[in-house]
Amino acid sequence: MTHGERTDAGAPDDDTRRIGDLSVRIDRLLCVGFGDCVETAPGAFELDEQDIAVFARPEEVERDALLRACDACPVDALTVWGPDGEQLAP
Repeated sequence: MTHGERTDAGAPDDDTRRIGDLSVRIDRLLCVGFGDCVETAPGAFELDEQDIAVFARPEEVERDALLRACDACPVDALTVWGPDGEQLAP
C-alpha cells in the first residue's frame, strides 16, 4: 500500500494540512496511538475510533506547542515542514 491509498476503514493513509506557515502530515500507517501528540498539544490532535491520530483544531494551537507535539511522537508518524521546505520535526 502506498501513501494516499485508502485503508479498509476508508481513511487516507496520510493527511497533510497547511497550518500557518507549516505543513503538517499525519502518517496513519505509522501511528500506533500512544497519544503523546494529544497530551502535548491538546486541541491540535485527537485519536479516532481506531486510536489513530487525526487533526482536531491545530490552527488554534500555538506554533511551538504544535511543533513539540509533532516531535513528541515516538514512532515519527507526524512530520512538519517549515515555509522554506525544511523538515522541522521529527
